[in-house]
Parts: sequence; C-alpha cells; structure tokens
Amino acid sequence: MTTITPSPVLAPSWYARPAARAWSCAPAPAGVRDFHAALPGYAPTPLTELPELAAEFGVGRVFVKDESSRLGLPAFKALGAFWAVRNIVAERAAEGRDAAPLTLVTATDGNHGRALARAARDNGLRARVFVPSGVHPAAVAAIAGEGAEVVRVAGPYDDAVRRAAEAARAADTVLVQDTAWPGYERIPGWIVEGYSTLFAEIDEQLAAAGAGAPGLVTVPVGVGSLAQAAVTHYRAGRPAAGPAPALLAVEPEAAPSLLASLTRGEPVTIATGETAMAGLNCGTPSALAWPFLRDGLDAAVAVTEAGAARAMADLSALGVPSGPCGAASLAGLRTALTGPGAAGRRDALGIGHESTVVLLSTEGREANPYASTDE
Repeated sequence: MTTITPSPVLAPSWYARPAARAWSCAPAPAGVRDFHAALPGYAPTPLTELPELAAEFGVGRVFVKDESSRLGLPAFKALGAFWAVRNIVAERAAEGRDAAPLTLVTATDGNHGRALARAARDNGLRARVFVPSGVHPAAVAAIAGEGAEVVRVAGPYDDAVRRAAEAARAADTVLVQDTAWPGYERIPGWIVEGYSTLFAEIDEQLAAAGAGAPGLVTVPVGVGSLAQAAVTHYRAGRPAAGPAPALLAVEPEAAPSLLASLTRGEPVTIATGETAMAGLNCGTPSALAWPFLRDGLDAAVAVTEAGAARAMADLSALGVPSGPCGAASLAGLRTALTGPGAAGRRDALGIGHESTVVLLSTEGREANPYASTDE
C-alpha cells in the first residue's frame, strides 16, 4: 500500500473509465433480502422522484433513495451490520459454541458503529466502538446510547481501525469492520452482502414507477463498501443481463482516497482533512472493494464542502432529510453534469435527455449532527 499526500496531480477532481460497463462479476448471494424482510420494523426505504432535479440536469427522471430511516436507525449501515452479526452468531451456533460471551469490536465515523452496537444489543452481545477525532459528540452519544463501550481515538479514521483490530485480538472478541485488508476479508464481505438489499429495493421501486433500469447511479464513497455492493449488483451477469448503468463514486475533496487510487492504478493511503461529510472521511480504500471499484466504476468525482452543503439544503427543500454524506450524491451529480467540461463528462457517463438517474442519500440529518450545527 502506497502512502501519499493528495495533490491536484495525484488526486484530480474527476476520473473516468468508460470500459467499466462491459465488466462483469458474480452476483450477491441469495437470502439477504429475505433475512432483512423478516426483521421487526423492516420496510423498503423511500425512492423519491424529484422532477425539479431532472429539469436542472436535463435528464429524464431523477430519484433519491432516502436512507434516513432504516430499521430504526438514521442510515443504511444497519443492512450490513445486521447481516454480518447474523452470520457470526449462526457460525458459532453451527460449531456448538454460545455467542453470549462475545464482544463485537469496530471503528467508525458514526453510522456503522451505531448499527453494530444495535445489532450487538439485539443479540445479547457486547460492543466496543473506537471513534476517531472529528466525529460529532452527539453521534458518539448515540453509539453509547445503544449500549456500546465507546473508545475515543485522538487521530483519523485509519488510526481508529488499527486500534480496533488490536483490541479484537483478545479472547471472545470479534472485529466487525466495514473495511478490509489482506487477511481480513470475510466479515467485511458479509457487510457488503448486506447492502445488496438496498439495490434490490431500488429495482422493484423503479419498476413500480415505470422508470425501468437506471442510466446512472451515484454513490457516496468512504472506504468503498457500498460502492462495491453497487458494482456487484449492476455488473452481475453482464452483458447478458442487458445494458448496465453508469456508476459514479463521490468523495469529499478533503478525503479523495479512491480518486487518488484510481488515478495511480493502485490503492493508496492519503492524509485526510476536515469535512462535514464525516462518514466519507477515510484515507484508505477497502482492499476487498478495490478490484470492484477499479474495474466496475465508470467515474469518480470529488466535491467541495460548499457543494455538499448546497446539496443538503436543496434536498431538504424538496422533502428529503439528508445529512452531508447522503447529499454528497447530489453534489457529485451537479459537479459531473454542470460547469466547464460538462459535455465530456456527460458523454463519459452516457447520460442523455431521457436518462433515469438514482442518487443514494445514505444518511438522514439525525445521523450526522454537523448537518444542523455550526460546529
């Protein structure tokens, strides 16, 4: 893994790979959606059509997948955490071992840690969550409110991940991290599988709206696990499954680790800055996600803090209560489809006046209190 400091040369604000739509991979496993559907309180999250955005961008239709309330939590992360914990408990039961003594350990920028704490509590397990600097105190309190032990780390997200991995060496302790590295891939893989439910819902909701397959799906990226799930869903079985949508990854300008990696053609670790998009403030792409993102993404873009703030306000005015990470999708779409060079970027994405665009709004305002404060 190469370590770099991002610069305009190493991490430009735009990257495109038009050949991505011809790439294919195996699908997500069956049974994930059925598991989620059987959980108390499950319901598909809304897919909200916003004609105002379609008019702004000169496309056919724009939909926003609103993850502001998912299984009682204000972000999509519950899908991955709940599925992973289900598999951990089931595996121990198959081996004749009781899961009760287990402590589940993770690092988080907020949403994953809270989801894991809820899953641990629901299964009668303990949780220890390592939280890096820069996470809002209210988000930390929400994790503790789920019954988890919270450990503050005076450093960035990557430092918190290292601390969590070290803590997980203790007896009766399992690391449940949503990023992977060589030798630690199975549980992050389960988390990615859990996210497949979100995309299955989108398929059904677009069909019900008479929209058909999307032409473009825009995904916020931290370590890249959700984007890996998007690539897996939309590239599985291609080309036999029909035309594939373009996939656009969006990162903060303060943490463009995927852009830097794609530009260099290898995964790199970067020094990140401060951003209100706390859940995207990650300096290293997941090793498990990297091959999928390298080969299956059409494009990646970095967005400014002002762009994300504007997008969040716009979504709120249109009735979608998005936090900064979720609003990054709209900021990325706006960066890609408007301004100097927009015609070339539209061509790279294959977007026309009749295209359907899906934006993933991955968190609600409650998930990230920076959305409503000046801190």
